[in-house]
Amino acid sequence: PLTLTVGSENIIDDETFNQKEFLEKVAASPNCPKSSCPSPDTYMEKYHCNADHVYAVTLSAELSGSYNSAVLGKNLYEEEYGEKDIYVFNSRSASVGETLIGLKIAECEEKGMSFQEVIETVESYIEEQHTYFVLETLDTLKKNGRLKGLKAVVATALNIKPVMGSTPEGSIQQLSQARGIKKGLAKMVDEVAANMKNTQEKILAISHCNCEERAKAVRDMLLERASFKDVIILDDMISSGDSILDVAKQLKSRNAKRIFAVMGLAVKCGQEITLKTDGENEEEAMNKLSAFLEENL
Repeated sequence: PLTLTVGSENIIDDETFNQKEFLEKVAASPNCPKSSCPSPDTYMEKYHCNADHVYAVTLSAELSGSYNSAVLGKNLYEEEYGEKDIYVFNSRSASVGETLIGLKIAECEEKGMSFQEVIETVESYIEEQHTYFVLETLDTLKKNGRLKGLKAVVATALNIKPVMGSTPEGSIQQLSQARGIKKGLAKMVDEVAANMKNTQEKILAISHCNCEERAKAVRDMLLERASFKDVIILDDMISSGDSILDVAKQLKSRNAKRIFAVMGLAVKCGQEITLKTDGENEEEAMNKLSAFLEENL
């Protein structure tokens, strides 16, 4: 998980994360919050598991050091333990964009694709993915110095809402702007609609930060313009791993050799589950599966 720093306090973005408290601390702090990515050693430890195939999906390499850290972690693993099927995906996105990539990996594994086929299919999927968002407040841009002086004052006074989007490389660009959040969201919908292709084959994923009603309004505006394979709405202030679990709950059983398949069970610590093995060496398989769950939950 990322480590978030507000003032002198470090906050871990894991299951203990409290959205309300974090937002209050950010609003009260005169300084811009900062984040630091997991260390290569942390990634190496996570790669050391019983899964045949291991995939890491990171924040865009243009926005975070997570991708480089994950790749270094892979190199450290191979030096320490030898070669293993590990691949790091640069999401070129963030938030729910990473969630969609995780789900695509799980879908490919469920179809029985080879490790290389999964990589090629998912990389192609990332190429076609687009990310859009609207900033409701300019406070963070003012605190980190990206919006300075008179420009910041004028933008705030006029209630300007920037409409942002990702570049093909995974950096952020301003697409347009509007006065007021409603007009900003409507302009974002226009930007999305202008780039939509083959929507019936794609999932529309919408994330929000404590504003579910607005997320639903965006969904409804887009559904008026196109039909989608599926639509999911997630709170943006939960980790991408938890997001993957949340939207995978409709899938009932998994091949335990696939790490994303096991994640898709959405099992939480303390929940009761039933394990079943069959075939040759089923007792050994049961022992390994039990050990895996005990180690990772």
